[in-house]
Amino acid sequence: MFARRPCEESAVAVAPAPAHRINTATWALVAAVIGSSMSFIDGTAVNVALPVLQRELGASLADAQWVIEGYSLFLSALLLVGGSLGDLYGRRRVFGIGIGLFALSSVACGLAPNVVTLVAARCVQGVGAALAVPGSLALISASYSDAERGRAIGTWSGFSAMTAAIGPVLGGFLAQHLSWRAVFYINVPLAAVTLFVLTRAPESRDPSARRVDVAGASLATVALGLLVYGLIRVQGAAADAAGLATIVAGVVLLGLFVMVERRERDPMVRLDLFANRTFSVTNLYTLLLYAALGGSLFFVPFNLIFVQHYTPSAAGASLLPFIIIMFTLSRVSGGLVNRVGARLPLTVGAILAGFGFVAYALCGVGRSYWVSFFPATVILGFGGAMFVAPLTTTVMGAVETAHAGIASGINNAVSRAAGLIAIALLGIVLAANFDRRLPGDLQRAHASPAAVATVQAHRASVVSGDVPRDIKGAADRDAVRRALGAAYAGAFSAVMLSSAVLAWAAGGLAFFALPHDLRRKT
Repeated sequence: MFARRPCEESAVAVAPAPAHRINTATWALVAAVIGSSMSFIDGTAVNVALPVLQRELGASLADAQWVIEGYSLFLSALLLVGGSLGDLYGRRRVFGIGIGLFALSSVACGLAPNVVTLVAARCVQGVGAALAVPGSLALISASYSDAERGRAIGTWSGFSAMTAAIGPVLGGFLAQHLSWRAVFYINVPLAAVTLFVLTRAPESRDPSARRVDVAGASLATVALGLLVYGLIRVQGAAADAAGLATIVAGVVLLGLFVMVERRERDPMVRLDLFANRTFSVTNLYTLLLYAALGGSLFFVPFNLIFVQHYTPSAAGASLLPFIIIMFTLSRVSGGLVNRVGARLPLTVGAILAGFGFVAYALCGVGRSYWVSFFPATVILGFGGAMFVAPLTTTVMGAVETAHAGIASGINNAVSRAAGLIAIALLGIVLAANFDRRLPGDLQRAHASPAAVATVQAHRASVVSGDVPRDIKGAADRDAVRRALGAAYAGAFSAVMLSSAVLAWAAGGLAFFALPHDLRRKT
């Protein structure tokens, strides 16, 4: 699905008759399932462990953001290139290189003595993921016949749902009972098993693949990197000239990227596909909705651990309803497209997700999970269940079957880039509201002038809700803790309301811009 060109070509299809072919195809499926589990677990487990990691390394909120952003930057920018490399040099080979690089960089993450080293290792981990993620489904598609491919992909999807659900709980448990470093070390045995199994899987490549769009990949990476760097830099310092200049440079390079892709003979992104109205609208819908999801959920573990005082294990478990509901009901919502079209579930799903974000905004401080975060998570889960499968179906159905692979890859890259940018953008919302609220909350908490001065000196770290270690007195620590919790909770509400606006904008886009009946191929 994520390969740059479709895997259904006769040159790479596998004949179902010989018994040994079926056996090697099974090995390919097992390798794809285990290898994919690494990225799915990592994507959810690291977020939950992030507050613990930040506290132990003495990192600022911007540093914590880069732990996620460094990984997401290279994954989103190079995802389509990874598929192209697999087509050109062999899908099994490139998938194996990606898994090996992911494992080695995971060890580097676990051994990182400081946050700078950790972010650098996470960037390399993102490169490994960009090589491995598109290769997983490409391996399956190239190894199975047309008649067997659907069942194999269904098996892969089922295990993906399981690993996504395990991730938050596992990440919280390891961070609480062992170390945040263990969250990265679990990738090593998974990679070892994957590489062993991969030796028994068949190789495949696309004989028509000619070259990789190096210029496009370089421009996309640099442009997104500059944009995110600038957005994070201006958090709490809107007048920062260097940050604003970096943002402008990133936007200019994104425009240059579009110009290069228009002229490229073998572009990383097929811009001609956007001439199809449904394809364009659904990708804009993806950008808005996944910005709301990826951006807002980054801040939930910080609220749960630093403000609500959940244990990391409890914080991870608190997200389970969202994942379970979304993956359990996605198959049902996918069937709705054949009966009522895609516009209705896409609209309703986005609206429900918006109400889920509003519920998060109303959670407050110190309330029971069952009357605060649980309802919000459930509403968001039902919203996700309504739009995930119909969105994929609509994107794939908007283009000719021969272009389904690249269409899926573009939509996947858009969703990941949306989260990448949104974390930085919503960080500005969080920082601005936190700074606006904090002085009043410190005054209401009766913090001493010395404690107030210490908080101001540690502004970069307290914005996530962590009490500075320099505040020694019990009364002052308690006062500062209450003030930081109140300020962060208010800022968190602003982030969630911003996410609700993005979700409702996506719902409005689906309702007004998509054709009424998308049951037929557009």
